[in-house]
Amino acid sequence: MPFKIDYLDDGVYEWSTTPDGAVWTRVEEYTPTFYVGRGHGDDSSLDDAADVLAQFPAVAQVRSEQWRPGFRHDETDVVRVDVTDIDEISRLARWLHEWGKPGEYRCFNVDFSREFRYCLERDRDPTPAHDLSTMRIEGRAYEFDEDELPDLTVNGTAVGRSPEHALPRIDELLDQHDPDVLVVDSAELLAELHALADRVGYDIQLGRRPGFQQLAGASTYTSYGRVGNSPARYNVPGRAIIDRSNTFFYGESNLAGCLDLVEKSRKPLQELAWASIGNVLTAIQIQEALSRGVLVPWRAWRSEKFKSMRQLHDADRGGFTFAPDVGVHDDVHELDFSSLYPNIICTRNISPEKIRCECHREREDVPGLGYSICDEPGYLPEVLQPLIGERDAIKAEIRETTDEDRCAELEDQSAAIKWILVSCFGYQGFNNAKFGRIECHEAINAFAREILLDAKAALEAGGWRVVHGIVDSIWVTPRDGEDQRPLEELAAEITDQVRIRLEYEAAYDWVAFVPRRDSDAGALTKYFGSIASDAAGYKYRGIECRQRNTPEFVADAQRRFIEVFDSHRSPDAVCTAVAQVVQKLETGDVDPQQLAIDSRVSKRLEEYQHSTVNVAALERAHEAGRDVRPGEHVRFVVTDDSKASQERVTLAENATTYDPDYYISLVFRAAESVLSPLGWREAEIRSHVSGVRDASITAFTN
Repeated sequence: MPFKIDYLDDGVYEWSTTPDGAVWTRVEEYTPTFYVGRGHGDDSSLDDAADVLAQFPAVAQVRSEQWRPGFRHDETDVVRVDVTDIDEISRLARWLHEWGKPGEYRCFNVDFSREFRYCLERDRDPTPAHDLSTMRIEGRAYEFDEDELPDLTVNGTAVGRSPEHALPRIDELLDQHDPDVLVVDSAELLAELHALADRVGYDIQLGRRPGFQQLAGASTYTSYGRVGNSPARYNVPGRAIIDRSNTFFYGESNLAGCLDLVEKSRKPLQELAWASIGNVLTAIQIQEALSRGVLVPWRAWRSEKFKSMRQLHDADRGGFTFAPDVGVHDDVHELDFSSLYPNIICTRNISPEKIRCECHREREDVPGLGYSICDEPGYLPEVLQPLIGERDAIKAEIRETTDEDRCAELEDQSAAIKWILVSCFGYQGFNNAKFGRIECHEAINAFAREILLDAKAALEAGGWRVVHGIVDSIWVTPRDGEDQRPLEELAAEITDQVRIRLEYEAAYDWVAFVPRRDSDAGALTKYFGSIASDAAGYKYRGIECRQRNTPEFVADAQRRFIEVFDSHRSPDAVCTAVAQVVQKLETGDVDPQQLAIDSRVSKRLEEYQHSTVNVAALERAHEAGRDVRPGEHVRFVVTDDSKASQERVTLAENATTYDPDYYISLVFRAAESVLSPLGWREAEIRSHVSGVRDASITAFTN
């Protein structure tokens, strides 16, 4: 079971773990494969394509096979094309599209990642047979210069800054630990290290064999309106690279969660680490498709079936949301549907090839939309049901285990599976999804709306008042003047009714639902509350202390305001706490590092039209020789907001002072989130804090 696959000049190398270390096997003859099927063409045009492709030097073999071009199709003739070089697959597929008439040919199994393709075609399980050893390399890649390293540590050991000392020391540590995995702050750090070694003439070997490859360049993308950056990816033979600046799953689930997904997706660790949630879900779906004899489309295109204007209107909605009852509510209980969307898919058999089937077209199975759903089991529920069952089993074991190490491992595995389940719904509406279908997305939402409304009705009939509900969660409090049925009983009845488990999530001594800043209407995802338990704690959602770009000092201050509110239930007491924070900022008694703002860049510097602190930070970074790409982050401290351009800020690592007025405004904004459920807005808080401070000064002078 190879944990790493390397494509090198003399063949493909499989690296496997053993009790005595890693071993390799070289595969000299490996021909990657893609398929060509008919689009709008006929049998003769497919024969023509096969004849032409066979003439390319990069094509090792062409032959006819029987495959299903989609889940709704039977087996048909396709052309299998084996090539000598993996990089030729996409080139040949593009050429074929240009050679044929528009839509004449369809290509399949084209855009697989390299290691994943190898595991699929050679039937290899990339789950390591033994524990993997890791080595952490930390440092700032952008601080390399022509003849010096940045402050660099390897497994916590400083290696020095001069190449004459640092490069041999890194070699020594690599030989000593012989890691299977390199965990780096940025893979660009390895590229800079390799380039520096070349410049000074030192032969450093970061892998287990000579060689250093760039697999992909840096790129910018947009997802759900947010600009992201995908850093360049690199490879060293025999070792997996985990780039902490370009990994979701490692950050969310650590190594244990990643390896659990390696087993499920058949994506080797290095590719799993940089993969998106949708990418891993697609890998799992690809395995299911191939097991059913279905090829994987390249540039998938699925036309929507005809919809009436009424259907279009009714279908274009999300999950149901109850407007939160703004204010502070005592004795609140939260209930959540367990993995609602994945369970809707499984219990209602929602799958791209089963929605709006021809065999039951007269039925109206989807509430409000009138779509039919075939009775035959769909492939998507069969992909998701094992994941749901496994996560339920993991959560049950977590509740029972007393072993802290085992509990941490289970938490990592649960988190990894959770994100796959979370993404499965949205991915059905993603236009680039290999096996998505917009009607599935619409049907899932329709069932979710119906389920939440049914739950609301049952809870209200049981004597409870709904104070908020959003998609799969619902918050209730006892209705005045009525007897309440136990929530456990009601949850069990609702579970039986909708066939999805409604779980009692938490009890709160109180919950505060925050209004929008520009109106008195409730903000759907902003609330905080005191959890009712022996170990006192708070839950925060959507407010400043949960936002990435909030400085640590301001986030800590807001959490303090909530604690004061919990103790005194008094806006006056909170304002006193605000005054203390303001005074601390004014006297300069705050470490500037606690005031650093972490901002995600959405454009290149020259594309911004307005001068903001974010633009000023980009100018500072540019002045320091850093090329901050869209989607990357820059950390800075505001030092004088009254000035223009870059003089307003300093990069966080260089900050020694700060602008107290700027950060005081952030503190008041955070205080407003805490007190606005009571009707106190920022102007009123400022006025009250001013009075508190005036009274304090008067008392001192007297």
